[in-house]
Amino acid sequence: MKKDEVLQLIKEAARSGQTELDLSGNQLTSLSVEIGELKNLTWLSLSENQLTSLPAEIGELKNLTKLSLSGNQLTALPAEIGKLKNVIALDLSGNQLRTLPAEIGKLTNLTTLDLSKNQLETVSPEIGKLKNLTTLNLYGNQLERLPAEIVKLTNLTMLNLSDNQLMSLPAEIVDLKNLTWLFLSGNQLKRLPGGIVKLTKLTLLNLSQNQLTSLPAEIVELTNLTSLDLSVNQLRTLPAEIVKLTNLTKLFLSGNQLKRLPAEIVKLTNLTTLILSGNQLKRLPAEIGKLKNLTTLDLSGNQL
Repeated sequence: MKKDEVLQLIKEAARSGQTELDLSGNQLTSLSVEIGELKNLTWLSLSENQLTSLPAEIGELKNLTKLSLSGNQLTALPAEIGKLKNVIALDLSGNQLRTLPAEIGKLTNLTTLDLSKNQLETVSPEIGKLKNLTTLNLYGNQLERLPAEIVKLTNLTMLNLSDNQLMSLPAEIVDLKNLTWLFLSGNQLKRLPGGIVKLTKLTLLNLSQNQLTSLPAEIVELTNLTSLDLSVNQLRTLPAEIVKLTNLTKLFLSGNQLKRLPAEIVKLTNLTTLILSGNQLKRLPAEIGKLKNLTTLDLSGNQL
């Protein structure tokens, strides 16, 4: 769609009081200031364009509840983004953002914020003001650390920090007591804060592709876990206490340095998937056949 056609579409939408507008996939390189006339919009999609910036007038869309800007070339956001007080879902994935404006902290009604696949090296401390967030996706950035303020997001149920450059987690992460899904794969973690076991609502924990050599024994207190991914680390042993994770249905251990499995693993009777490929196993516990619910067992690349 040509620029003048888009402008015509915006003007028509303003005249008719449209509440939804989809301008995705139109190869737009800029957005006309007339966008600010769409006072009734509650949903706007500008995804999959070639936008490098947004006009300040975007802040006039006071009734917006959902805004998608994914798949553009945005390097920064205007401060006026902070005027969108009614937005509950903001998708900024797949851009080139290096920083976020402090004004992001004014979007206090946000429940879902997707910042995946950007170039963020830090996260503005103001993110801690987004107390209603339940989903925060920071996958595929360049984060080396998290601001301590992230622990104020006590309503978070899903936190994705995969494919960053994190070497450690703030000890305070244990305050995110409502987390059910925590993704930490593809970082540089060598150990976990012992307090992680306080995240007792976790059902999914992904720690694959890190540098873990051991697990805190207390991990067995995460008794609600159904999926635990520890693949591609440097684990040599598993604590026998892992059998206390009786709700586990999926356990991924490929690409470690395991030479044996604790015999007690057969007590994980709910397992449907057990991936052990690429270790140094020479034998299996004889009782492995007792895992009657197993549908997937991968033992390739061992020394059996």
